[in-house]
Amino acid sequence: MCGIVGYAGRRDAAPLIIEGLKRLEYRGYDSFGVATLGSGIELVKHQGRISGYAGSAHQLHGKTGIGHTRWATHGIPNDANAHPHLDCTNRIAVVHNGIIENFSSLKRDLISRGHRFRSDTDTEVVVHLLEEAYAKEHDILVAVQNTVPLLKGSFALLVIVADDNRLIAARNQSPLVIGIGDGENFAASDMTPVIEYTERAIFLEDGDVASLKPDSVEIFHDKIPVTRPVELIDWSPEAAKKGGFSHFMMKEIYEQPKAFFDTLNAIDTDVLPPAARHPSSVTVLACGSSYHAGLIFRYLVEESCGIPARLEFASEFKYFPPPVEGLVIGITQSGETADTLTALRQAKAHNCTTLAITNVLGSSVSRIADATLFMRAGPEISVAATKSFVAQLAVLMQIMNAWAGRRWAGVLQHAHQSIEDVLHIDLSAAVSLCVPAKSIFYVGRGPFYAVSLEGALKMKEISYIHAEGYAAGELKHGPFALLSTETPVIAICMPGETYGVMISNIKEMKARGAPVIALGCEGDSELPDIVDVFIPVPETHRFVQVLTTLVVLQLLAFYTAVALGRDVDKPRNLAKSVTVE
Repeated sequence: MCGIVGYAGRRDAAPLIIEGLKRLEYRGYDSFGVATLGSGIELVKHQGRISGYAGSAHQLHGKTGIGHTRWATHGIPNDANAHPHLDCTNRIAVVHNGIIENFSSLKRDLISRGHRFRSDTDTEVVVHLLEEAYAKEHDILVAVQNTVPLLKGSFALLVIVADDNRLIAARNQSPLVIGIGDGENFAASDMTPVIEYTERAIFLEDGDVASLKPDSVEIFHDKIPVTRPVELIDWSPEAAKKGGFSHFMMKEIYEQPKAFFDTLNAIDTDVLPPAARHPSSVTVLACGSSYHAGLIFRYLVEESCGIPARLEFASEFKYFPPPVEGLVIGITQSGETADTLTALRQAKAHNCTTLAITNVLGSSVSRIADATLFMRAGPEISVAATKSFVAQLAVLMQIMNAWAGRRWAGVLQHAHQSIEDVLHIDLSAAVSLCVPAKSIFYVGRGPFYAVSLEGALKMKEISYIHAEGYAAGELKHGPFALLSTETPVIAICMPGETYGVMISNIKEMKARGAPVIALGCEGDSELPDIVDVFIPVPETHRFVQVLTTLVVLQLLAFYTAVALGRDVDKPRNLAKSVTVE
């Protein structure tokens, strides 16, 4: 949600910032803007896509600047509400990611003191507070340091002022990384805009304020100089490009075998705290796709390891916390999901041992949790999670493997090959049934119910077709009323103790006229005869079947969305990293 880029260096700032903002488009946005230090503050900002107005932004002058992609929270998407925001003197410019929770009272006070507001955003209070502080101190670093304590909420701020080549950055509960270059320095929401220029990064802590010049970076905490470690990021610039694929999502689907294999082999369960090595029970906190990964884990860990597991929506946990003890696992692809961070803090307050699973080195969750296991998925640009989801499952399956005495080490080491096998399955017949549908039901049992939920989420996210996942036996408890010849059902029917009852469920759906697309094992002699479209997947271990059916449903959603002409990588109204509640 929102993206920010700042630059202080030896090159023209505007073109570099524009390219950086394009790298952040995956986060979701409805407007953008750039401000540079040229002849004073030079500013361009517009509602809409960067591609429509990039030319005007390239005309800005100066070697220092800030840019922003906005995902609307306070105020509708329009030019006035786009960032950067200026103070009354037009000498200070600010971009902001996050939410200023006390902006209403601050705004009333500022208006009473004569400030003129030009937008409906919460962010604009920041630049007017800076205007007052700068008038007293005549030093933009000190002005930011004095203003930050007045703000309640989450924020990553970048600030520039006319006639001063410094770029000031401040962070509180919102991601902000400093890229250390050669005669140039960067600030951004994540590494994707920076990685082309440097692999050296500093991850600011909550409460840090940094001053960036082309040849130096100074960091302060409570106005006291501090040193933060410089870390090397092993993402390549090419990893953030399409590499010949038509869409980032397709590229990332095809990267899943490698993401699973690399993550699996990077996980060292020996680093887990003692309480996480042999837990008597476990609680998982997550949102969205990460929640579905947690649900798969819950089914598999109870079935295979005999360890009781509960799963909680992180967004609910803050307000309705159940009694928890022992091990709590927080899953967040970005490491910045606000609800998951808050839930983990609450778990720590109850003396639980906390374990984080994330894809981003230096992210907030890694500083909150007692231990962190990092995925090795690389940058994921498409908003819809694909390879990050599979990488989450790699971590969770490796945890289960450790708890079970490495019983499934051989199975997991070859799982990436089965993922590779399903990437080229012909789904054209299934796509033909899905494209005209207004609603689609996904059904499965056990861990495949969780896979159904994720498949339905992918379909609704990128195709905009209403889709719902159900435990197969639940359809007859109400949703049967919605079945018709125009309502496809996608059923996952794998060998095992539920195979027979799934066959019965499918026949019940067919009796109501619904066309059925079924995923089953190669060589199944019964399923192809009772469904409209049969999609065969390799017969393998249950853990691996979860992965292969998941990938098939990702591909089905992708091809359906492309057939409908949707913007697959940037679906409407959605953001990649949900950093606010």
